[in-house]
Amino acid sequence: MRSFGSMASNSILLVEDSAVYQRIIGGHLRDWGYEVVTLRDGEAAWALLQQPHSPRLVLLDWVLPKMSGIEVCRKVREQHSRDSYTYTVLLTGKDTRNDLLQAMEAGADDYLVKPFDALALKARLVVGKRILNLQDELIVARESMRYSATHDSLTGAMNRKEVLDALRRELARSKREKSPLAIALIDVDGFKAVNDEMGHLFGDEALKEVARRLRNGLRVYDSVGRYGGEEFLLVLPGCDLTGALVRGEQIRLAVGGKPIRTTEKERCVTISMGVAVSNGLGEVEAEHLLNQADVGLYDAKKNGRNRVEHVDVPRPTIKIDAPTVMAALESSRATN
Repeated sequence: MRSFGSMASNSILLVEDSAVYQRIIGGHLRDWGYEVVTLRDGEAAWALLQQPHSPRLVLLDWVLPKMSGIEVCRKVREQHSRDSYTYTVLLTGKDTRNDLLQAMEAGADDYLVKPFDALALKARLVVGKRILNLQDELIVARESMRYSATHDSLTGAMNRKEVLDALRRELARSKREKSPLAIALIDVDGFKAVNDEMGHLFGDEALKEVARRLRNGLRVYDSVGRYGGEEFLLVLPGCDLTGALVRGEQIRLAVGGKPIRTTEKERCVTISMGVAVSNGLGEVEAEHLLNQADVGLYDAKKNGRNRVEHVDVPRPTIKIDAPTVMAALESSRATN
């Protein structure tokens, strides 16, 4: 895939087998501030246009050795990427309406009949650059919207939905490949006290810095998301229990090992962590792993905070509905 921002916006490819036209057109282009790449045949042009950082403005003669300008236009459109557009202007002595239609159907963006006025060429290039700039702005806007839909606006970590989707994808992969998968549910210790004592602005900065330290402690294929409030969820593919506990301890030390500083304040912030692991050999639901990690997190809090805990089996949750409560009350009144 070509990167739209990686090439100078004034780079242009001129494909022309006539030495006279190469010299005339190339001279105009350089006078107008373009960086000109010149080729003489369509096959070489097509080879260049498949490269990652090739020019996105292209002037093509219709009749070329090895591959015609029309064929190059057609191939460019067939290989068109959503993230990169090549603006092509076809130069030719053909001037009938059928020729114009054929050029447009092949994928040319514009058409200029030889001999042509230099200002007519310049005008077409101005339009081409404007269209390429608009496309770049649309891509930036699209990527910004995509990022906003999948990431937490404060910390930059994945949002809850995205990290849970990542967990389910990795669980499916773990089952398919029979490989382990670990998760870690993390809570910032005493975060209410941090907000109360240091102020909410510091609290926000603390969450951002915790998220940054979490990301720095992960591999490229791990995932971290803000699970809610001051809680984060890590998804660690390929980690067995021993590996997950070691990684958890490393991350705990990375977060709490040095104070979080702003321009005016600093404070050490620690985390508690509950770890859960699937060995990939059975049917494990995301909710089961999350419940197990949550129990581990509860134990970490209960046992003094700033620690990593793991439990083998989630403790049962006793659910008491309203009719049961009413029956117990009636029984108690009767006894008394």
